[in-house]
Amino acid sequence: MLPAPTFVISLRFSKRIIAPICLVLASLWVFHASEVSAELSVPDFISDHMVLQRNSEAKVWGTAAPSSKVTAFFKGQSFTTTSNREGQWAIGVATGEADSKGSVLRIESGDLGIEIMDVLVGEVWFASGQSNMVFTMNRVREYSDVIAEADHPGIRMFNADTVTAVEPQNNIDGDWSICSPETAPRYSAVAFFFAQHLHQELGVPVGVIKSAWGGKPVETFTSREALTTLPATRKLVDAAVQADADFDETLAMSGFEKRLASWGNAMSKWRLKPADSRGRAPRRPAVPKRPLNTEGQPGVLFNSMIHPFIGYTIRGAIWYQGEGNAKPGAVPYDQTLPLMINDWRQRWGSEFSFYFVQLANFRQPSTEPGNSDPWPLLQDRMRRVLMTTPKTGMAIINDVGQADDIHPKNKHDVGKRLALWALAKDYDKSLVYSGPLLKNIEFSGNSAIIHFDHVGDGLKTRAPEQPLSRFEIAGNDKVWHWGNAKITGTNTVLVSCEHVPRPVAVRYAWAANPKGANLVNSAELPASVFRTDHWNDVMVAANQDNDVRTKALADRNRRRELAKQVQTIKAEVLASPQGSDERQDLLKKQRQLLQQFKALLPKQPNQ
Repeated sequence: MLPAPTFVISLRFSKRIIAPICLVLASLWVFHASEVSAELSVPDFISDHMVLQRNSEAKVWGTAAPSSKVTAFFKGQSFTTTSNREGQWAIGVATGEADSKGSVLRIESGDLGIEIMDVLVGEVWFASGQSNMVFTMNRVREYSDVIAEADHPGIRMFNADTVTAVEPQNNIDGDWSICSPETAPRYSAVAFFFAQHLHQELGVPVGVIKSAWGGKPVETFTSREALTTLPATRKLVDAAVQADADFDETLAMSGFEKRLASWGNAMSKWRLKPADSRGRAPRRPAVPKRPLNTEGQPGVLFNSMIHPFIGYTIRGAIWYQGEGNAKPGAVPYDQTLPLMINDWRQRWGSEFSFYFVQLANFRQPSTEPGNSDPWPLLQDRMRRVLMTTPKTGMAIINDVGQADDIHPKNKHDVGKRLALWALAKDYDKSLVYSGPLLKNIEFSGNSAIIHFDHVGDGLKTRAPEQPLSRFEIAGNDKVWHWGNAKITGTNTVLVSCEHVPRPVAVRYAWAANPKGANLVNSAELPASVFRTDHWNDVMVAANQDNDVRTKALADRNRRRELAKQVQTIKAEVLASPQGSDERQDLLKKQRQLLQQFKALLPKQPNQ
């Protein structure tokens, strides 16, 4: 028997829903796109121009009528499953070898079907983090030629929307696009250069799912369930849950409306005299959100921007984040990043590769040894993650940063250095894929001998005529001095100082901006910051004494409570007789509450 003819109903540009034409014509007066899709659907990222992981059973999923048969057809094969009682289903699609010729993925259930067009088979990576991962190609003038030549139909990218959620979500808006001069400007620059390098070296399609949000700490990308397993991060969860329970939407909206009115007045003045503010319009106040639905709070972005993709078959993930955690009081990053990695892997059911970017050099260069800045401390904690968490890699970029910009423009080297890890570890390419990393140290008399891994054909300085720089050395007195350092072998550096007769610790590039750090390997890849001591750990010390963020949340909640009490008393004052003892008592109480409120306000830097 011939199959029934079909009638195509467009739901959106990226999918087609198909139903037998006989049924459509018989019921045309009640047939709408939403009704067609009600019994068969897939998430938004399972859509036209997607890339499936090669040589795998790539997972696709969605909803259908409860307990119904669902079949996927791809490249002459079919794969069948049955939806559960809630209508949820998942199918593993055997993809085979890489294929740059677009194919159709068709999914059927009963009389309904979905066609996903132009599906490639290749390498799939997940890209996440904060603003340096979000940073797009069009923000760098020097990349205009790269964009103009970005005609790469084998590179595809899914840009996920930035959204929040209280509970884990199963879908997120966004779209797959084919890399071209028209689409490349809005691509993550790091993800683009990563994909471009893999595409050039492997000769297969590369798809990247980018789901990132600027300015957010690692804890927001981690599930709340995982965060409760660490005492320090559990405090953050408990504080956020309590703040959410105390949240007064009416009071919050009242304050918002006042700020909005003030903003409106400021905008009116700005329009009259824009030159007075140098063209900068006043910033519109944001509508208040519940704490558990606010970006940056523990688990929020995991719910909205990570959970929807869990299960999608990927080769690995790339990660550029950490700026939001480089501060006193933050939970040590060599605890929080592995926690997130393991959380993702457990939920995905795969120990996929995870490559991250060490923070770049930033701020004004330091000139003295013994720096206590939390920036290099976090960089070093990133290095330690390599030793504790399998299948991880780190792109070292302390040579590409800018003193006056936390968003370095050189994203080409960042993406390429991430790709080097993938080429070596996931695709068995023989190459130097990391800058020098501390292997071990030994002390002998007045000297320290440092051994390095990842030296290629040998260590050297960036400029052959330059001596080694930015090594610090200290004895038991914990006083740091600049060390005299020289390369003594293929993978060794000897450090000494006349002021330190018996050294016990060494640091390298220990500053937010270690200008002059010049140790590289034969591939010109820079050495990572490191320390061999555990002195003056500003993060741990601050964490032990007082969790800054937890206290800030508690203070904010108390201020809200006091504000409500002040508003209540204010109404009672207005209702009380003028000059009465009752009114005087109320005014006294109001002043006391206001004093408590002011005492809880965040201190300004000059205070």
